[in-house]
Order: sequence, then C-alpha cells, then structure tokens
Amino acid sequence: MTDLAMPAPGAPLQAQQRLWSRYLRRPLGVTALAVFLLVVLAGLLAPLLAPYDPHLVDYDLTQAPPSAEHWMGGDSAGRDIFSRLLYGARTTVYGAAVACVVGIGIGVPAGVAAGYFGGVTDRICSWVSDGVQAVPGMIVLLIVAAGTGADFTVLMVTVGAFMAPGYYRISRSRALAVRKEPYIDAARVAGLTHTKILRAHMFRAVRAPVIIQSALTAGIAMGMQTGLQFLGVGTASAPDWGQMMNDGFRTMGTHPLILLWPSVALGVTMAALAFMGSVLADLVSVRTEPAPRRRRRTATTGTGRRTAPTGEPAPPAAASALRIENLRVSYATAQGDKEVVHGVSLDVAPGEVLGIVGESGSGKSQTMFSALDLLPANGRATADGIWIGGLPVGHLPPARRHALLGTRVGYVPQEPMSNLDPCYTIGHQLVEPLRAVHGMTKAQARARAHEVLVRVGITDADRVMASYPHQVSGGMAQRVLIAGAVAGKPELVVADEPTTALDVTVQAEVLELLRELQREYHMALVIVTHNFGVVADICDRVAVMRDGRVVESGPVEQIFDRPADPYTAELIRASQDDTDSRDDLDAAWHEAGRKVHT
Repeated sequence: MTDLAMPAPGAPLQAQQRLWSRYLRRPLGVTALAVFLLVVLAGLLAPLLAPYDPHLVDYDLTQAPPSAEHWMGGDSAGRDIFSRLLYGARTTVYGAAVACVVGIGIGVPAGVAAGYFGGVTDRICSWVSDGVQAVPGMIVLLIVAAGTGADFTVLMVTVGAFMAPGYYRISRSRALAVRKEPYIDAARVAGLTHTKILRAHMFRAVRAPVIIQSALTAGIAMGMQTGLQFLGVGTASAPDWGQMMNDGFRTMGTHPLILLWPSVALGVTMAALAFMGSVLADLVSVRTEPAPRRRRRTATTGTGRRTAPTGEPAPPAAASALRIENLRVSYATAQGDKEVVHGVSLDVAPGEVLGIVGESGSGKSQTMFSALDLLPANGRATADGIWIGGLPVGHLPPARRHALLGTRVGYVPQEPMSNLDPCYTIGHQLVEPLRAVHGMTKAQARARAHEVLVRVGITDADRVMASYPHQVSGGMAQRVLIAGAVAGKPELVVADEPTTALDVTVQAEVLELLRELQREYHMALVIVTHNFGVVADICDRVAVMRDGRVVESGPVEQIFDRPADPYTAELIRASQDDTDSRDDLDAAWHEAGRKVHT
C-alpha cells in the first residue's frame, strides 16, 4: 500500500495535503467523516446537549413513545432514551479509542521492527502475532471481565491487544518494502543508528496504512464492546449502547423503538468508519503508480590486487585506505546458497582513485556493499580480511562496524532522487547525520552543511537547504549527496555510478567536483562505474570485473594503452560504439590519455 504521509520518491511533499483535498471532494468520504465527527462531538458535549440526566427515572416515561419533551421516548426503566444515547456515544468512542491506541502501541512498533531487521526478530514477532490470532478472544474477554470486575477500560485494552496483529501485518509489510529504498541505505551509510532510522523514516512510512487500519479497527472495537455490554459485561452505572440494545431486545415485541435507536446509532457509526477507511484506501492506492525500483546488480568478483610499479606486492593493510582479501558473497535461495562473489581482492591507497569497471551484473556494487556492510538480509559475505583505514573490520560486531559509516567512510549513491527522503528538507537530511554521528550542535551542523553545499558548487545554499528533493534538479541533488558524503571528512568515499542518471554536461561537472574534493581532502575514492570515459577522466588505477572476478587491474594508462584481457578491449570498443561520433570519441580518448599522462 502506498504511504499516505510519505510520497513516492520524486513526488512532492505536498502530496499529503493534495490527498486530503481529494478526499474532501469525495461525497461519500465527506458524508462519512461528517457523521463520525457528529458522533464524536455528541459524546464529548453530552453533558451540554442531553436534556435530562441519563440516570433520572420517571415512571410516567416507562416505555413511552417519542414526544416533544422526549424526542425518542423512554426505556423500560423510565429513562430518557435520547439523553442515554448521547452519553452512550461518549462511552463507545472512548472504548474504540482505547482499543486503537493499544493496538497501534503494540502492533506498529513490532511490525516495523520485524520488517526492518528481519531474521530472528521477524520470526519471533510473527510467531507471537500468529499465536494471538489463534486465541479465542471472546473467552479471554470473559475471563478478564470476571477477574477485573468488568472494568471497562481493562476490557478495551484487552480488545486492543487482540487488534494488534492487524496493525502488525500492515506495518511489517510496509516496512519490508521501505527498507529496500535507496535512501534507507544512504541513511545507514551516513552513520544514523537503527533507532534514528526507525523513528525518522520507517515509522513515517507506515502512517497511511495505520490510519486506514484504525478506521476499520475502531468499527470492529465498537462492535465488540457493544456485544459485551449486550451480554451484561461492563459497568452498569455508565449508559452505553449495548445495555440499551439489551433493554430493547427484551421489549422488542411490544416496544421496538427502544431497540431501534441504539441499533441505528451503532450501525451508522460503524458504517461511517468503514466508508472512511474504504475511501482513504481507494485514494491512496490510485494516487500514483509506484516508482520503478532499481535492482541491485548481483555481483561476483575475482582477484585484482594492487601492485607497486616495481611489481612488488601491495603494501601492508595498515597502509591502505581500503583493502579486501579473498571476498566471497553468497545469497540464500530456495535451492541453497548461491555464491555470487568468488574471492575478490582489492586494495586502495590513501589519496588514490580506484575505478571498478564492468557491465551490469559483473560484481562491482556487491563487492563494495560487502565492504560497507550493506548487503541485504539474505546475503552473506566472508573474506580473509577487510580493512578500512588499516582497521580490520571483517569480524567487528555490526554496531562497531556501523560506527565507521559517516565518519571514516562516505558513500555517494546513484539515482540521487531515490536516495533523498522526500519527506524531509535537504537541510534536515544533511544536518541530522552531523548531529547524530559527529555530536555537533544544531547550529554547528547547519553551518557545516551550508559550508559543504557551497563547496560543492551550490551558490544559493540557503534556498537548497530549505528545499525538498523534488524542488531541485538531478545534478543539484547529486551535489547534495556528495556534500553529505564529505561533510564528515571521511578517509574513504565510495561513489556507486555517480553520473549514471545525469546528462553529459552535468556528468563532467560532477566528476570534476569529485576529483577536486578528493585532492582537497586527500581521501581515497572508489568509483564504481560501467563507463570507461569516467575511468580515464578521474581514476589512477582501474579493476575490470566480469562474472564476479577481476579479470584485469593496473594503472589507467596501462589498461587503456595495452589491455591484457580481451574482455577489457571489448568493453572499450563497446563504449566507443555507443557514441554518436567516432571522431569525437577518439578526441575524447586522446584528451583523457593526455590528462592521465599529466
């Protein structure tokens, strides 16, 4: 189900307001909302609206028909039905509210946690949810009533607990979908803790289905509480619709109006809630088509260890910004584990730019996702060793490894619009990691965010910080992501296809910016790309990957002048064939080679 409060990537933040505007243009939705609000107001204002005390007994009013003084007549005990109906609305709405709050409080956090973390958390929460659904609710309610003296609030808390599995299922389903969004990975790489990601992104994403579910749950809760009251379970001193229906049922043959009024009130209220939920669900489901999701390329890699110009082995891991030894990545499938990365070794020196090149599915991204600990839940990476800044991280606990993200490691993803949360301003998304990860004050974080935006070439930084992602261009959004990656002054930045979604002119500007920042901060830079033009323009060394292996690696000049593997030469020729002008391409290669030499 599409989120009511969180627009799809690239959609305006004002989508929520537009959705409610569309809701108000639906006659059925407006009518249902008006009826429900009327019931709520009737209950809240019952002491002011009720013409008589709901407990006042007038024997002349016993089973009396409607009259000018008593609009709905009297019940079998001589009490004014209209007054009791107003007070009964208060009891009914209160009970439904308690049930919804308890259901949300139990089901939503459990569902979001299960969907986000998966694994053992998901299995345990799902087992508990299934177990609650298997328990006969009415029997438990009767036991609770007997043990608590039919305390109404306790009974509705119990009803809410039985409603929690409904909230759990929709929250879990939505969280499973949202956790695959690129901006969740971007938040993790920025160094935000799981708690902050859950609060800032995941809970916001489930608000729409929770609102819709609450409309339906409130109706169900009203039906259950009325049923209990009809059976005599509840507080006799408080007027409620269930007791009134029980009274009317006993006199239905002679005075059917006593049963009619509470039955109509309950039926109309439940119908209003059902129509509200139906209209909201319809509007949310047709509001927009879901944005196509980029599939991460499954990757497998080979060996491509950096060597010194003399042919000596690469320097010790302590001298590397990033070093990977014999990395293997596998995924759990129905047929068993499938290995997609087969023993990759890579090495990046401080201040060096390494390009990892290959066609889609060659293993580029999966190799770096493993280094950053960003593999999906069903992926597993093993290696003889992974070092970041000389620190062995392959066997670190997840929390300690996560602490490196946003501090020693920065990440620039592709598809910039998908990696910015459309619910927050750009300024918020830059400031929050600086406060959470680097412990800056809000003023310090805003000043640093403003500084890096100016540094990446955004002249109107104040306007951009106040803007939402949909209000800036793709090139500017990519500059924002670069600013976020370098804001913490990391030792290593990984850029995954940073120019794929941009036009040629903007690509050149972004590449030049990355090169300038790399030199300025003397940071290591890993460029994951399929474009040899990017490699020629910015990289010092290159590793060519195919079918999960590094088939060739070395200095850029050597690879371009004397490719040793036929696949490398084939990729270069394919890149040349994709251009409109062969002469222009040759000139571009010549210029790229000149840059490498100089």
